[in-house]
Amino acid sequence: MKFSRAALATTFATLMGMATADLQVTAPSSSVWWVAQSINTIAWTCDQSQFQNFTILIANSDPKVLVSPLAIVAVENNFDCSKTITQEQSSQPAASGYTILLANPLNSSQVYATSEPFEIKALGAAYPTTTVAPGSSTATSSGSSPSSSTGSDQTTTSGNNNAASGLKASTSVAGAAAMGLAVLGYFLA
Repeated sequence: MKFSRAALATTFATLMGMATADLQVTAPSSSVWWVAQSINTIAWTCDQSQFQNFTILIANSDPKVLVSPLAIVAVENNFDCSKTITQEQSSQPAASGYTILLANPLNSSQVYATSEPFEIKALGAAYPTTTVAPGSSTATSSGSSPSSSTGSDQTTTSGNNNAASGLKASTSVAGAAAMGLAVLGYFLA
């Protein structure tokens, strides 16, 4: 049985893509919005990803709002599971159609995960009360009024810091990578 190197490389890339596809942005989302000129939160499924770190970018589908993705955090550690974004880091205008991108810190065009489209509401709008169950990729929300213009009332719970769960995720990724390398090595030998 003979395989071309290109076919093997494509198969290996597909296996690696499946192994790393578990990183997801859980907040913001279509039901978890941000408030302009306030403190906001980004959360992701940190226990289900092999990526050590990434760049956090904000984008908008409307070029009149934001021409191209804008880096708001240069390098973020995956194990943090969430990041509080200050008004100085992201002072985007109120609008809909925003997305958060988690990308390779050395090549921001290599996007690891993209959030659902979300809205940035005007200053003074109610914050969502956000809950993400451990190990879940879904969020539930309801409105709550901020107590100040800094918006420090937003609450986000994300990720599962259970060591066994993290071990399981990293083992499955490592196993998939090892299997892919073994198959590639076998056919190239």
